[in-house]
Amino acid sequence: MEDTELYIEALVFASEQSIRAEEIVYCLQTTFERDFTIAEVTESLAVIKNKYHNENLAIELVNVNNGYQFLTKKNYHPIISLLQLQRSKKKLSQAALETLAIIAYKQPVTKTDVEQIRGVNCEYSIQKLLEKELIAINGKSEALGKPILYGTSPLFMDYFGINNMQELPHIKELTDSSTSIGEQHE
Repeated sequence: MEDTELYIEALVFASEQSIRAEEIVYCLQTTFERDFTIAEVTESLAVIKNKYHNENLAIELVNVNNGYQFLTKKNYHPIISLLQLQRSKKKLSQAALETLAIIAYKQPVTKTDVEQIRGVNCEYSIQKLLEKELIAINGKSEALGKPILYGTSPLFMDYFGINNMQELPHIKELTDSSTSIGEQHE
């Protein structure tokens, strides 16, 4: 009998984005021409997760966006941040980040809605976010002209390491009084 855990580990490792248990079941069933259950896969994933819990390893198996992905452990984030800084060519511009934040918090939203909030044309930023697959087209609005509605994509959650939109910081958490100028009076 095949060592299912090694095949599952290979699938998670090879996946560019988080991989769902259902996708793993499909791949195993197609490869081995026998039935696999979600429970079997989940049990194997737990064994793999435990295997990478070892402090001598720099990566771990993490449940992200209703799927599984290998990620670097938190204590290695500073050095990874340096690498990402070095690769700033792929980094999002301030305009793209602002546009993405508006779409994330207000979705589904039209380009016009985003432009009204930002106060500038967002065509380029939206195009770049679509190219990077961080946002997706979610249909059309019923408003005049039926403008396109945008929302975040599953890759957005992978990119920011969250499982659902409720994990986004609340607006109150983002406002920091230490960055304000002058005295604050109640």
